Amino acid sequence: MAGRYGRPRSVLRMRTVAGQVFLLQVAIVVLLVAAAMAALVLQSRTDSEREARHRSVAVAEAFAHAPGMEAALRSPDPTAVLQPRAEAARKATGVDFIVVMNTEGIRYTHPIPNRIGKKFVGTLKPALSGVVVTEKIVGTIGPLVQATVPVFGRDGKVIGLVSSGITIKKVSGVVDDQFPLLFGAAAGILILTTGGTALVSRRLRRQTHGLGPAEMTRMYEHHDAVLHAVREGVIIAGGDGRVLLANDEARRLLDLPPDVEGRQIADLGLDRATAQLLASGRVVTDEVHPVGERLLAVNQRSTDQAGGPPGSVTTLRDTTELRAVTGRADVARGRLKLLYDAGTEIGTTLDVVRTCEELAEFAAARFADIVTVDLAEDVLTGEEPAVFAGAGIEVRRTAAAGIPPDSGLYPVGSPIRFEPSTSVGAGITSGEAVLEADLPAFSGWQLQNPQRARKIVAHGIHSMIAVPLRARGVILGVVMFWRSQGPEPFEEEDLSLAEELVARAGVSIDNARRYTREHTMAVTLQRSLLPRALPEQNAVEAAYRYLPAQAGRSGLGGVGGDWFDIIPLPGARVALVVGDVVGHGLHAAATMGRLRTAVHNFANLDLPPDEILWHLDELVTRIDQDEGSEGAEGAGVTGATCLYAIYDPASGTCTMARAGHVQPLVLRPDGTAETAEVPGGPPLGLGGMPFESWQRELPEGSRLVLFTDGLVEDRDRDIDEGMELLSRTLAEHPQRTPEETCEAALGALLPELPSDDIALLVASTRVLDAAHVADWDVPPDPSAVAQVRAAAVRKLVDWGLADEAFTTELILSELVTNSIRYASGPIRVRLIRDTSLICEVSDRSSTSPHLRQAATTDEGGRGLFLIAQLAERWGTRYTTGGKVIWTEQALADGDLFAAAADGEDAVR
Repeated sequence: MAGRYGRPRSVLRMRTVAGQVFLLQVAIVVLLVAAAMAALVLQSRTDSEREARHRSVAVAEAFAHAPGMEAALRSPDPTAVLQPRAEAARKATGVDFIVVMNTEGIRYTHPIPNRIGKKFVGTLKPALSGVVVTEKIVGTIGPLVQATVPVFGRDGKVIGLVSSGITIKKVSGVVDDQFPLLFGAAAGILILTTGGTALVSRRLRRQTHGLGPAEMTRMYEHHDAVLHAVREGVIIAGGDGRVLLANDEARRLLDLPPDVEGRQIADLGLDRATAQLLASGRVVTDEVHPVGERLLAVNQRSTDQAGGPPGSVTTLRDTTELRAVTGRADVARGRLKLLYDAGTEIGTTLDVVRTCEELAEFAAARFADIVTVDLAEDVLTGEEPAVFAGAGIEVRRTAAAGIPPDSGLYPVGSPIRFEPSTSVGAGITSGEAVLEADLPAFSGWQLQNPQRARKIVAHGIHSMIAVPLRARGVILGVVMFWRSQGPEPFEEEDLSLAEELVARAGVSIDNARRYTREHTMAVTLQRSLLPRALPEQNAVEAAYRYLPAQAGRSGLGGVGGDWFDIIPLPGARVALVVGDVVGHGLHAAATMGRLRTAVHNFANLDLPPDEILWHLDELVTRIDQDEGSEGAEGAGVTGATCLYAIYDPASGTCTMARAGHVQPLVLRPDGTAETAEVPGGPPLGLGGMPFESWQRELPEGSRLVLFTDGLVEDRDRDIDEGMELLSRTLAEHPQRTPEETCEAALGALLPELPSDDIALLVASTRVLDAAHVADWDVPPDPSAVAQVRAAAVRKLVDWGLADEAFTTELILSELVTNSIRYASGPIRVRLIRDTSLICEVSDRSSTSPHLRQAATTDEGGRGLFLIAQLAERWGTRYTTGGKVIWTEQALADGDLFAAAADGEDAVR
């Protein structure tokens, strides 16, 4: 922990408690050793002085009481008698001097002879009174202790004095010799105590984690403050089951006595489960225990982990209020989950009815027992709903879930008119939700239909919420929630949840409504642009299929740009067209309509397929340039392909050209299916590349299969695999009718959810027999006109068309005469009996006659005007060798192939 505060753990820095304790303990030991040594020195000095005093007194008294002392003092020369004795005694006793003096203090003896006869230095008066005097003085030989003893005579009077002295140094020399031992012992004691202190300090450092005194103080203060101020109970129990510590919150939560520390847990009066848990010491995490009226979340951990003392620490948290809050939070979380799930399960399609069904099914399973959804009629058709007036709110029950049989609730599909006088009707009009918590009370809601209201209540339906279904400020209908299974009625919180649920569903329903309207408009546009029925013609027997992308999803298909067409042409011919505009939506449909209209216009010019595609390419290029110049981003034709084929039943020939389109298939009567190798051209709008034609003569009964790439290409299948599968499917049963061929092709290749539009056109070829075609070569001689007229009349009579002879004579006369007069090369006349009578005059000239209004003074110029008046249609088409002028006259017998004519079959 010392490292936690950014400093090393070294004890030498003495900033930790352990370091300071170590320093203090060492200082105390040093002081104690020093004090002991000082005491020993002082004691030795005191003992030395005492010893010196005792010895000097003893020597002085012994010498003073020695026999012959009185005689020596009274002798004429005391020094001579006493000096030798005194020196002998001094040496024998180890004192420094023995001095004998008279009562005047004059020395008789002294270790230094020259001092004899001189005055004694010391206190004599007490000794002259008969008292032994000891005193410490500093003499010439150093500090010493001397004793002065009186010498008594026989008469009891003091006749002299004896003084003995010894230096303290001499007495204390023995003690001084023991000082090295004493100091050595003190040093050893100091070393031992310092080592012990270091060990104790090291353990103390581990236990205090290297904390300093201020940190320890702060930690203790914080610990004490936190322990008793925290809103969580803390109980520390020892390994013997006694409480070591309990903070204030624990005392409050468990209602513990004041003297809880040191008592057994079993003696605290706790309930059995709580007491067993605290005494067990087992590890628990957020285990909830009821204690009185409280719910306590208990966490318990052992204290003997990582070398700690045995016991356990238990924390207690009051979760009574938290449980209530958690319960409310769970309810809120559940409602948020409900709304989230509603967003994922309601509105999965863009179908109004299906979205209402999803709302009813979801709410009946997750929120209410019964749910009904009623919409205005305009919403169901995709229109903007009308504003509900005061006369009543008319809706239709669109979806329902959970309705029991014969419950009194309106079934799906029933029209309902809510009266404004009822609570529900008033709520719908104002846009406010209505809560009827107690339906059996009949508070006014039953006025809508009293008979049904009684049946509703009789079936146990007791509570209802009606929420207007709104979107963009417009009321679309009403959603009603009913409860019958549980006893709990709807509450205000349920009302807000129902409003939120309906609000989210309202957006999905309105989106579906708007999509329905736009889709209806787009489908209407597309259907108006595509052929509604096949035109009357006898060149081929045709069938078609058009499937938009994902047509099977919810009954609503996409609107795309694939298209097809069958265009009758002069001369009993027919044009077969299939095209594809990339993309979906209104723009693709509109572009398709423009191209289809252009193809019809170009077809009226009776141009060959390659020229028609060239004109289409020019048109698309101009469209892109015009729309690009207007700045309409993405409005141009992003990609368009086309296949144009012309079939002539008189000759049995088929001519095709394609612009970036997939190649068609030709199924021959013998079952051979082959790909028509029509030369490929670029898609429309690229420009600059010519288109080439493919021409073949087809046997009668051959099937031309024209389609877009959506039929043979899919996410899981490339176009080559699709072409191979289509070829095998067509070759399996070559005798199928065009309708059967369409069904077989779609059954084999149509994916479950097409990702692209599919246009399929199957045409079975027919060939006109010689009995219904007549032709003549006309020499360039005006006299040959009459011969041609006569041959034509005879043929018309054979065909039973004598009524058309006069008109046909006039038409042929004018056309053949013009060719002889203005054209060159061979002239050929052909009559074709089809649904109409067709007259064709061909020559080598590329000059086309023009219809004009002749003036009254003009001699000519009225021939074409007469032809236009006599024929139903007329025109000119150009060939590689010249031109053909043709006319058509209506016939009364109608379709040549619908019935036999003149007893002969119409087809070979």
